[in-house]
Formats: sequence, structure tokens, C-alpha cells
Amino acid sequence: MEQGLFLSMLAFLWVAAITPGPNNMLLTTSGANFGFMRSLWLMVGIMLGMQSILLLVAFGVGGMILLYPSLHLILKVFGSLYLLWLAWKIATAAYERLEASAPPPPPLRLYQGWLLQFLNPKAWLMALGSVASFSLAGSGYNHSVLLISFGIVLVNLVSGVIWLGFGTAIGRLLRSRKAWVIFNVSMGVLTAACVLLIWH
Repeated sequence: MEQGLFLSMLAFLWVAAITPGPNNMLLTTSGANFGFMRSLWLMVGIMLGMQSILLLVAFGVGGMILLYPSLHLILKVFGSLYLLWLAWKIATAAYERLEASAPPPPPLRLYQGWLLQFLNPKAWLMALGSVASFSLAGSGYNHSVLLISFGIVLVNLVSGVIWLGFGTAIGRLLRSRKAWVIFNVSMGVLTAACVLLIWH
């Protein structure tokens, strides 16, 4: 892959990764509620999920989605329902003021971040767009998919750290029950609003 094409691919992936969406809303909320370090497994799960989607798209499933539009519709329906469920869980999260002897509440786990990608149309479109636009034909195909994979890891890592850091900084301001509720309800509404982006 030529350098110009690789840089164009990175620009495409960066815009897709850094803009608000289900992953970034989830990372921000987790960072605010659980802190940076305890949210890293969620970020790793999201990154592994993106790699899984890329491999599925690059080696067959993406073609089926293009060939059978009803599969895309099913994906959008289930993705929307999952996002609305996540939005509800975020918006109704209980206020936690931990005592020194109390165990901390569990953050979202790696498998939950991974699972979200299979129901996240933005992830599918990111993978489909990158493979369709930046993969090379013939003998260069596998090498180009490897470079796309590397690009997705890079942009997801940087954007994930940014959104987690943003959430962690906000979390330091959530010292009262009222601030906690306002933030979680706001993030729940924003996560639910991502459903509108799916159907746009």
C-alpha cells in the first residue's frame, strides 16, 4: 500500500473513530463512573470487537450484507434495541458513594465491549468502508487488510484514550448525587440518540 493511500485510510478511520457514537459514549460514561484504569478492559473489548468485524467483512460476511440488504436491516434493528438497553442502564445507574470497606461496583466487562461491535452498525460501516475503499486487489489483498487492521487498532487506541480521559476528568466533578444523576441521564440520552444516527 502506498504511503498516500495509507494516510488517506488513517484519515478516514480517524474521523470514524473519534466522532461521537455508541463506543465513545460508553467509554466516556465508564471513565466517569469507574475511572480510567478500571475502564481499560472495556476499551480492549471494543478494539477486539472492531478487529473481529474487520476480519468478518474482509473475508466474506461483508459481501453477504451488501448482497442481502435485509441482513443490514436486521443488524440495525438489533443494534438499535441493544443501544436503547445500554442507554437505559446508563441513565438509571445508581449513585455510588463508596465506603472504605465496600467493594467497588463492577465496570462493563471486556466481552460487553466486544459484543457491542456486532450490534453496532457504525462499526460495520467503518469496516465495510475501509475494506471497500482501501484494500488492494490480487496478491496485495491480505497485506492491505493487515494494514487496515493496524490502522483501526491505532485510531481506536488513540480515540479510546481520549474519550476515556474525558470521562475520567468529568468523573472528578461528580461528587454529588445530583451531578451524578444529571451526567448519567445526559449520557443515557446521548447513547439513545445514537440510534437516530443508525437510521439516518
